[in-house]
Amino acid sequence: MIFMELYLWLKALHIIAVIAWMAGMLYLPRLYVYHCAAEPGSDQSETFKAMERRLLRAIIDPAMIATWALGLMLAWLGDLWGQPWFHVKLALVLALSGYHGLLARWWRHFANDQNRRGPAFYRAMNEVPTILMIAIVILAVVEPF
Repeated sequence: MIFMELYLWLKALHIIAVIAWMAGMLYLPRLYVYHCAAEPGSDQSETFKAMERRLLRAIIDPAMIATWALGLMLAWLGDLWGQPWFHVKLALVLALSGYHGLLARWWRHFANDQNRRGPAFYRAMNEVPTILMIAIVILAVVEPF
């Protein structure tokens, strides 16, 4: 009984962390879209830099760490390592983590006034986490194989 209660609490915290992580990863590229229009060094550009830094460092990074830590605990407690669907889900979460790394890289470019991409690029890249999230949720809920 205590094990199941712990598992459910960990699962709830994992879902909360995933929501925070995804919210940030969906919002940050939108900020990049608008940041592209700001003149480097302008007040508007500096405001975007502060917003992007806070979003990445205070929300997205901690949420990713919590998502991974809680997810690995759930996988261990639920003995999911032998499930084929879990291996695919894990690969997609690794891809999502790689996308997170790209967001951080692009943030450094904006922070140093070295962005070379336009708003269309960031609009397109904004779809990546959505597609990955859909596949991850389907795998976790449906466990298709």
